[in-house]
Amino acid sequence: MKKMLMLGGSHAEIPMIKAAQKMGYYVITTGNQTEGMGHKYADEYICCDFSDKEAILILAEREQVEAVCSGCNDFACLSAAYACEKLGLKGHDPYEIARCIHHKDKYRELVEKLNILSPKARKCRTVEEMKKACMEMQFPIIVKPVDLTGGKGMMRCDNEVQAEKAFWQAMAATRESHIIVEEFITGTNHGFSAYLQDGRITFYFVDNEQYYHNPYLVSGASAPGDVPKQAIEQLCSDSEKLAGALKLVDGIFHVQFILKEDNTPVIIEVCRRAPGDLYIHLVEVSCGMDYPAYIVAAEAGIKQPVPEVRQIDGFFVRHCIMADEAGSMEGIQIADEIKPYIMEQLLWGRKGDKIEDIMKYKAGIVFLHFITEEEYRGYIKRLTELIKVSVQKNE
Repeated sequence: MKKMLMLGGSHAEIPMIKAAQKMGYYVITTGNQTEGMGHKYADEYICCDFSDKEAILILAEREQVEAVCSGCNDFACLSAAYACEKLGLKGHDPYEIARCIHHKDKYRELVEKLNILSPKARKCRTVEEMKKACMEMQFPIIVKPVDLTGGKGMMRCDNEVQAEKAFWQAMAATRESHIIVEEFITGTNHGFSAYLQDGRITFYFVDNEQYYHNPYLVSGASAPGDVPKQAIEQLCSDSEKLAGALKLVDGIFHVQFILKEDNTPVIIEVCRRAPGDLYIHLVEVSCGMDYPAYIVAAEAGIKQPVPEVRQIDGFFVRHCIMADEAGSMEGIQIADEIKPYIMEQLLWGRKGDKIEDIMKYKAGIVFLHFITEEEYRGYIKRLTELIKVSVQKNE
């Protein structure tokens, strides 16, 4: 019996769990979140902190797994790379290469050497270093932990007082001894999700990102993205340049970028694991590629044929259902006029759920398909009104 260790077991990992099982793997999920929806789809769940690389190594060795899949978390991706390197398993970049990609300070240093367009950045260990970095850049700036995603610990700063507050906020969030200060780039936000084979991109998918309350946490994505061909060609070139310099293994290469007014793409983040919130299912329904299976196969070290995809027909949207205020959840409201456009939905919010942080709380995800651009443009701006969480306010 072939075993695969899946680092994570939330709703985000469900497509990969199913894909691995279709490939004949006995799937063991892990992580500290014992109530994760994905665990119910797995063959077995073993509680273990997937951010602890040594613990994951011990677990993978004990269970004698043939493959490790990193799920949808940067810490999990690093632990998977570490364990696989130690055990001689294929499908992952060496651990230090994985750190170079997923730690913002190391990544910024690399792309500067490779002349890949990215925000100016400085690593800071002290407030004094942070103030010096601010003097080198013009406000606004953005302060970030080097090892976190999803907007955790991030803050835009328009002056030195805000920057000092942001420094301590980021230092409190990171597991490292330093943070990063970056120039603030303006433009439209997008994702570029590509599949690498022998250092070349054989598939890519470009989206528009949507944000709700949290300006640094993606709450939705839609395709096709409003990105010109020239910008996409630049992203492909930069991705392959990075892949060649680091000798990256086959698999997903996911980029978040900002498209400036002059249509120049500025790469903000790169990762080598699946994005969360069922993003890979958006790719699947939009262009017919079994993206979860390709990702799982790559992380198991299995060579795949060049992907066959169809042209995106219409406009596809993945929308996370979030709340407007804290309190007790009453239910999910979906307006009748939007229901005909809903392809699929996964709802997990329940009446009585305590909503404490509206920046993070999600009650479910819906996938929509619009035939005409007029429908798409009209409804994309109103989705948070048409699909929303009703809340009983805290007294």
